[in-house]
Amino acid sequence: MELKETIDKLGRAFEEFKTQNDKRLDNIEQGKGIADIEANLEKLNSDLDELGGLKDRLEKAEIALAKRRQFVSDDQVDRKSAIAEFKDLLATGNDETRRKYNDQARENGIDLKAINIGTGADGGFAVPEVIEQTILDLVRDFSPMREVATVRTISTSDYKELHNIGGTSSGWVGETAARPETNSPQLAEVAPPIGEIYAEPQATQVSLEDLFFDVEGWINSEIADEFALQEGASFISGTGTNQPEGLLTGAAPVATADATRAYGTLQYVPSGAAAAVNSGDALIDVVYTPKRAYRRNAAWQANRATLATIRKLKDGDGDYLWAPGLANGEPATLLGYRVVENEDMPDIAADAFPLAFGDWARGYMILDRVGISMLRDPYTNKPFIKFYTRKRVGGIKRDTNAIKLLKVATS
Repeated sequence: MELKETIDKLGRAFEEFKTQNDKRLDNIEQGKGIADIEANLEKLNSDLDELGGLKDRLEKAEIALAKRRQFVSDDQVDRKSAIAEFKDLLATGNDETRRKYNDQARENGIDLKAINIGTGADGGFAVPEVIEQTILDLVRDFSPMREVATVRTISTSDYKELHNIGGTSSGWVGETAARPETNSPQLAEVAPPIGEIYAEPQATQVSLEDLFFDVEGWINSEIADEFALQEGASFISGTGTNQPEGLLTGAAPVATADATRAYGTLQYVPSGAAAAVNSGDALIDVVYTPKRAYRRNAAWQANRATLATIRKLKDGDGDYLWAPGLANGEPATLLGYRVVENEDMPDIAADAFPLAFGDWARGYMILDRVGISMLRDPYTNKPFIKFYTRKRVGGIKRDTNAIKLLKVATS
């Protein structure tokens, strides 16, 4: 299905959704049954999810195709050569090729001290840059948090960031009056927790020797899928021990405003509805709780089930709060701000935080420890060869004034 056709279908589906939901609201006012209407809305919600996802994929495919067309040049020869050598390394564990990639890794600042590369039997090597970049691009596409958060590549695990937590004071004085000393700004040192994420796809020795399938594509998809699933969950609920610290872990969110809330703690806005988000007023409160500077690049995050509920909400003028993106490159919006669908966000439930809003680039940081490494294991599961692939990833909340949460009231 072409992009334009998908956008047209998305628009028609949303109009039908609004018609059915308006009928549901009328029936509720009149005391009539709504079971059939709810069933229609559930199907339409599913259609909106499917069409919205298809639109995103088609847009990304167009971008990827444009990049591929730009990439077809003299550099393509070097890329094919690198992939061919990598396939040879996967198939044979060739020591010479392995040494080349290990040398390349050291030149790029990749720390291989923790990888067994002493003998041919150990089979450790660094993934070539062209394939590593493809894996990272795929992970970025699959991981919603990576779309909006700050992402940095670091060369050491001993990374620290200084945060300004305020404290500066000032005062008015006359022309000749004394200037008493004022308070200085305070800095807090933050050390993001970094953990190791891994995948272990495998293939038969014969398949790798004959190379009758797309080895590069297989490696990319297997590793990207596993990394994305693990990372995505950790960026929301990671413990901070041997893995990133998630958005919803650490200090418990409170309702206290920015000026008096403890540093490093998120603020929530109560929904005012028991075990349901059924009022647009709370969402409007969330939007206008962060300072204006944070709203400029703000976006929502919520899972699909939450968005299915949000789509039914209207403002005081009867306008729907959620709207699909009905142009190429235009995202779905909630109260005019981009919506990022993230299945790792909690469902709507009493005391849960199903919606988050704010400037994610300022509010959350992801750290990639440079380099992806691989260990080739042809021994433990003959005739299969395992490819134990590892990468180190960290994450932590940054400016906690930048992100606000919606908390569902206790039932």
